[in-house]
Amino acid sequence: MSRSLRDFRRIVVKIGSALLVERATGTLKEAWLDSLADDVAALAADGAEVLIVSSGAIALGRGRLGFAKGTLHLEEAQAAASVGQIALAHAYSSVLGKRGLTAAQVLLTLDDTENRHRYLNARATLGTLIARKAVPVINENDTVATTEIRYGDNDRLAARVATMIGADLLILLSDIDGLYTAPPNDDPNARHIPVVERITPEIEAIAGGAGSEFSRGGMKTKIEAGKIACPAGTAMIITLGKRVHPLVAIDKGLPATWFLAEDNPVTARKKWIAGSLDARGSVTVDAGAVRALRSGKSLLPAGCVSVDGKFSRGDTIIVLGPDGHELGRGLAAFDHDEAEAILGRKSHEIESILGYIGRTAMIHRDDLVLRGE
Repeated sequence: MSRSLRDFRRIVVKIGSALLVERATGTLKEAWLDSLADDVAALAADGAEVLIVSSGAIALGRGRLGFAKGTLHLEEAQAAASVGQIALAHAYSSVLGKRGLTAAQVLLTLDDTENRHRYLNARATLGTLIARKAVPVINENDTVATTEIRYGDNDRLAARVATMIGADLLILLSDIDGLYTAPPNDDPNARHIPVVERITPEIEAIAGGAGSEFSRGGMKTKIEAGKIACPAGTAMIITLGKRVHPLVAIDKGLPATWFLAEDNPVTARKKWIAGSLDARGSVTVDAGAVRALRSGKSLLPAGCVSVDGKFSRGDTIIVLGPDGHELGRGLAAFDHDEAEAILGRKSHEIESILGYIGRTAMIHRDDLVLRGE
């Protein structure tokens, strides 16, 4: 198992409000944020792609609106978030900009990661930002999310983002340096667990039940995040976040708990596309498209001969060669009727045919698995 962050290609870092905002004053912990930005810039300089999932909007906004301490009503929390999101985005833009990095604000709700069409849109946006070397700063959209459509914690949101974009590693910066056999504040014999090979019922029990003090401290949601991330091929780290340069501290070997990925992200995604979803249709391609696919290219409309089935964008469809044999499977970038309309056409013609700027590929290479891969 790798113990250096520089061995990972794509990293999601989750930051809680308590790390970023002074509780008493509702102001940013600027020195800490500067140290984190140094760490992110160092990883980016080494070729890593870093995404940040950050809380803090409500904490920053409530003081500026003069809300008293204590629990906020929903409309008050959403108002605070609307003010705090501007402050949070400005802070990240400023601190990363000083280090030559471009920050991008991305606000998500539960529907954006669980609804198929919204999921694909969100993933495409994040993928474009990453390709342009920007650092996406992601938060739950608390200005519009209600109890019924909220994640409620950014641990699980970070895990869904990590699986969405095929991250190698998810780092949860916490108020504790990892998982222990018991709450260390309550049990002097509690032992730190440096590595979790698999999240078992025993590991879940250590994190505490829904009504325990330990779970209210956040460990339960972190284990739930691991249950999302690790089976999808993303390793996870829980480590102490309040120290300065928290990411460098991991490379220095300071205490943390590593949760091993059950597979690598590419393999996990290929298995999911190839075998876990029912195909809703098919697309037949010509010989030129077969050669392009074999060389690692996306499937473009120009190489498509016909489509069959009533599939929607995001559904799994079978790719058939000129002889009718299955070449592979992938996620359709268009609905059936749209796909039929652009058969055999050049990618630059898609806008004039469909009336909007869509994807350039019928199936993107990242969403395609060929037989034998």
